[in-house]
Amino acid sequence: MKTPPESVSPDLAIFSSKPTVQQRPLLSADQASQLARLFKIFANDTRLRLLHVLVRENEMCVGGLADAVGMKPQAVSNQLRLLVDRGIVGSRRSGNKIYHRIVDPCVPVLLERGLCLIECCPES
Repeated sequence: MKTPPESVSPDLAIFSSKPTVQQRPLLSADQASQLARLFKIFANDTRLRLLHVLVRENEMCVGGLADAVGMKPQAVSNQLRLLVDRGIVGSRRSGNKIYHRIVDPCVPVLLERGLCLIECCPES
């Protein structure tokens, strides 16, 4: 397993300048709506698996991601497009290949917390 770049480290220092959830005022209706839309992006097993691969491997091309999750490249591209449009995943071109990587440092932390929740509080 490769070490993630500093930009996606799950180090909580990235949140030090922001107030904690307990310190924030109650969510406004608009904030709750934005948060619900964001969570819908993560509410897809394929996208979660793709994000986990990218956290583990730093960056990969569509073909590598498709092999990793056992899907067709076109299906992976469709899911990546949503993640890129939301600013969660970025890409770079190298020759004729496009490599994708996580650009939002909150994503590894969110995946880690999600795994913690399902391991600590499994469904009945």
